[in-house]
Amino acid sequence: MYSFMNDYSEGAHPKVLELLMKSNLEQNAGYGEDTHTAKAKEYIKKLLGNEKADIHFIPGGTQTNLIVISSFLRPYEGVIAADTGHINVHETGAIEATGHKVITVPNREGKVIPEDILEAVRFHSDEHMVKPAMVYISDSTELGTVYTKEEIYKIRQLCNREGLLLFLDGARLGSALASRENDLELSDIAELTDVFYIGGTKNGALLGEALVIVKEELKANFRYLIKQRGALMAKGFVAGIQFEALFSDSLFYELGEHANEMAGRIGDTLKSLGMEFLAPPVSNQLFPILPDEFLEELQEEFLFSVQKSMGNGESAVRFVTSWATTPASVEALCEFLKKRFKK
Repeated sequence: MYSFMNDYSEGAHPKVLELLMKSNLEQNAGYGEDTHTAKAKEYIKKLLGNEKADIHFIPGGTQTNLIVISSFLRPYEGVIAADTGHINVHETGAIEATGHKVITVPNREGKVIPEDILEAVRFHSDEHMVKPAMVYISDSTELGTVYTKEEIYKIRQLCNREGLLLFLDGARLGSALASRENDLELSDIAELTDVFYIGGTKNGALLGEALVIVKEELKANFRYLIKQRGALMAKGFVAGIQFEALFSDSLFYELGEHANEMAGRIGDTLKSLGMEFLAPPVSNQLFPILPDEFLEELQEEFLFSVQKSMGNGESAVRFVTSWATTPASVEALCEFLKKRFKK
């Protein structure tokens, strides 16, 4: 049975495993103070065009979000996010458990827009409410859409005016940067945000996210905060080695491109069959709207998730492709769809 359930079902890209095996019997310094981690940071900083950026490797995305938000907000402050945002929907109240409210605004195809951010800021007008202090965005979003440079620039301008931090969740940044709709470079993201991370878990690594702190005032003593939250890995070199492999050449981008290409083939087939989508299909996450009566039949052959009921005998489902998705699995899904829906 082929799986289109997520983009972290497989282990790691062979080049990542190759470097892990090659260095397996080395004796490395612990807690990310090794030469491999230093090389990985050097490669990433070159792409950022910012030698002063602080880079820290965190095991996973939820832990990264939790550490960032709980570290940079005061106890009475909250974070603004789309109602579809990962910190609101899929992290078991991790942010609230640290004492910080997630202030939701309506998603616009998975994105947030300045007007909604400003409305949330204005609504929270005094000390009887939490004080908005950060905006959280994801790229790609939880609906597979991507931000343009202009969109993030406008959010940045609003954050500057209202005194808000801007934090970008890049769990699927590899796919976002490879999208045909993308006009951002890593250097643009480093310029426009205060803090963001580059996802490895969903783009060819065994695990790990590269957290990038750009704003100078946020950098001091951050390793203390990572340690306090249980994320300062003794074998930090394991993450460093993986990001060294991903960024020593163009592998990180190539893996995002492959995932998008596989999704694109599925998306093109669905479009040719007249299917509509919950959100525009531009990355490795697809949300076609399919008849409910077809889902059981589809589930017998493929793994996927149901995103939401549309209330009219149809549901939006989610297909996700990865760096490891094979053309054969995509072809099998496309042929299955054609046999069922071709007119």
